[in-house]
Amino acid sequence: IRIVLQLLAAAVKILDLCIMFGVYLHIPFCRKACTYCNFHFSTNLNGTEEMAKAISGEIDLTPMPETGMNTLYFGGGTPSLLKPLELELIFAHLRAKTDFSKVQEITFECNPEDITYESLELWHKLGITRLSLGLQSLDDAELKAMNRAHSAALSMWVLEMIHNTGVFDVSVDLIYATPWKSNTQWERELNRLLRHPAVGHLSAYALTVEPKTQLNHQIKKGIVKEAQDELMVSQFQILQEKIKSEDWEAYEISNYALPGKLAKHNSQYWKFIPYFGIGPAAHSYDGNKTRYMNVANNALYIQSLNEGKLPRTYEELSDLDCLNERLMTGLRTKEGIEIKELQRYFPEWESRQIKEINSYLSQGHLIKNTTGYTLSESGKLISDQIISDLMIIE
Repeated sequence: IRIVLQLLAAAVKILDLCIMFGVYLHIPFCRKACTYCNFHFSTNLNGTEEMAKAISGEIDLTPMPETGMNTLYFGGGTPSLLKPLELELIFAHLRAKTDFSKVQEITFECNPEDITYESLELWHKLGITRLSLGLQSLDDAELKAMNRAHSAALSMWVLEMIHNTGVFDVSVDLIYATPWKSNTQWERELNRLLRHPAVGHLSAYALTVEPKTQLNHQIKKGIVKEAQDELMVSQFQILQEKIKSEDWEAYEISNYALPGKLAKHNSQYWKFIPYFGIGPAAHSYDGNKTRYMNVANNALYIQSLNEGKLPRTYEELSDLDCLNERLMTGLRTKEGIEIKELQRYFPEWESRQIKEINSYLSQGHLIKNTTGYTLSESGKLISDQIISDLMIIE
């Protein structure tokens, strides 16, 4: 591990001279456990102070360039559960570690029930520029079924509150193709949010029933009836039509924005820009072939940092890993994949997969342009299958 850290420190000096990077902080606490969620979090809120100190300790120990950070993202979990002193502590350690002068975006995930004028004032004072608001639905029955802690009315009130401050960009999260949402409800939600003056970005995800979640248990027991694929198709199509009619941009399969409101931090993930992940279960990437992951256990994470150790495991990516990651990520974006970029890792990729490529081209699911390939509207509906078929597995 010492050798790896020395190599990373050397790489950091090079990065410091020539490249920008992002920082992601994972705050692993939630007020309630949503029925569909399989992220790493705890509903025991007694540990937030100890966690904030451990996260600050990881920031101190992480070999990070003194300059070059251009995006910062607080995710989770629910970062808005942090108390003012805890959040101020983390910011103080970050500002002592690296320069903020080139930062273009600081995103903070939050839930409606945590937002007050006082919290908004604090977040603005700390430098947060963008709020990612976890709405998920504007229907109270659906919110209750998801075990969310807020109401639809509170969501709309909070959006007005944020809009009145005039200082934040706002992204909202919605989930569609659920057992509880009709096409009419979905269309109504989109109309209300895409036209709201506070909202400039939408992250919309088709519900995936993950193992070891309460929703999966409910479906297996027959308590909840799983949504059919036809509902996902129809609601995805409604989403695409609404995005076009409201002059928004579909820049990634699950992400949509008004002009100039694209998520800078997440866009850097898709372009394989280096980023540092801080907090339990957070991942990091050096921009080349090294990734490292923090332990997904709050107690072990805190224990390791209390002992002055970084709680990480490292992974070296192969050329095939890099190829497949770029396929998986690139085809989800508006720009698609570039053949030259893929050939850096596997020169024969196009000739090797030409049968599958031609098949999807003839079906109209794939589009060829001057540099590579993008998905058509119909291709987006079966993106997972196309990506899988174009990968090279050996």
